[in-house]
Amino acid sequence: MNATHRPSLVVTRTPLRVSFAGGGTDLPGFYEREYGAVLSTTIDKYLYVTVKRHNELFHEGFRLNYSQTEHVNRLDEIQNHIARECLRLLQVEPPIYISTVADLPEFSGLGSSSSFAVGLLNALHSYRGEGVSAAQLAEEASRVEVEVLKRPIGKQDHYAAAVGGLNFFCFMPDGKVTVEHQRIPEGVVRRLFEHLLMFWTGIQRDAGAVLTEQQRNTPQRLDQLRAMREHARALQRLVSNGFDPLTFGRVLDQTWQLKRQLASTITNDRIDAWYHRAKAAGATGGKICGAGGGGFLLLVMPPDRRDAARKALQDLTDVPIHYEAQGSRVLLPFGE
Repeated sequence: MNATHRPSLVVTRTPLRVSFAGGGTDLPGFYEREYGAVLSTTIDKYLYVTVKRHNELFHEGFRLNYSQTEHVNRLDEIQNHIARECLRLLQVEPPIYISTVADLPEFSGLGSSSSFAVGLLNALHSYRGEGVSAAQLAEEASRVEVEVLKRPIGKQDHYAAAVGGLNFFCFMPDGKVTVEHQRIPEGVVRRLFEHLLMFWTGIQRDAGAVLTEQQRNTPQRLDQLRAMREHARALQRLVSNGFDPLTFGRVLDQTWQLKRQLASTITNDRIDAWYHRAKAAGATGGKICGAGGGGFLLLVMPPDRRDAARKALQDLTDVPIHYEAQGSRVLLPFGE
């Protein structure tokens, strides 16, 4: 799409992600000392963003619909920080309408805020009549959240949402990010996801508080973070060599035992009890997704033990997930 074609309506679809190992090594407090690494995959749960030219008959210049509704005339009046700074970054002029809806709750450890930033930037570029690469989307989104808004998060979520698929990311001390897309056979991907179960704990939490403490603790947790980085590489080798579910689960369990040491609010008695029940039902490993403290519980479980896990965790909601190979996509540019 060239700059002479400016659609009046754009819809993007951006996947959420599950991070297997290495989370925390993508924070500047670690990768600026030595490189970080993360293995993650995108899943078939999405965040949708609509950008539309707003009719000038309305009184407001900016209308935003998300969990709240905003009708404002000045950019600085927008309360949604990500939307405001994405608009500012790309210098998009009013009148404009933005709405978003997601398949799963926010504050749940699947990178939804970063998927929103990536999806909105993708929509705004398309609205401006511009093409944009996945790498540029990831860098712009991380610039908005990390550099402008000063959120205590890393870059892994932005790259996962923009690139899509199963990837091994390296975060270098100079700020560069390398992406190793895992081109593994379809059968291996299917086996991997046949061994994954994800449960909603019902606990929504702000990752910022967890990650702020984690960043503060980084100098005292370097050994744990180095081991978690090596777990990411170990899991990457496992999926590249045909996927051994038993070893995969055991490594995931090891990385969870290290992750829970990084901050005091990553786990609690309820999470520990759920995880213990899951392991008693046959899980070989698992973790709380994202920063921790709630959200989704991911488990590695033999397929013939899935029903046992659901019975053991019947107070939680089982959320089926499947592989998503693509990153943020423009679904609908319409009109000129």
